[in-house]
Amino acid sequence: MEFISVHLASILRALQQFELTPWKMVGFTGTLLFTSRWFVQLYYTRKYKRVVMPLAFWWLSVFGSALLLAYFVVGKNDSVGIISNFFPVFVSVYNLVVHLRHRKNSVTGDTTA
Repeated sequence: MEFISVHLASILRALQQFELTPWKMVGFTGTLLFTSRWFVQLYYTRKYKRVVMPLAFWWLSVFGSALLLAYFVVGKNDSVGIISNFFPVFVSVYNLVVHLRHRKNSVTGDTTA
């Protein structure tokens, strides 16, 4: 029981010292966007009863990753956060471009990429 009370006390102390800065707001917003993409994907998968990666998933990925990257570069200067968010930005942008290109070709009937 003592172990729990010691950890609970340290958590409460940490919460009392929490300061919400503008850059933390950027980081929290990026985290919210990046995390919410999975709920969007889950919704569409359940709706269509097959695995679906909707366009909203990629937009949330791009904006969430970009905000998190900005937070870790400017707001925190944390190399681990920079590296962990650098690659997803490019993958998300690439997938978004491929998705939009495919949709455009489907509308125009153009078979060349």
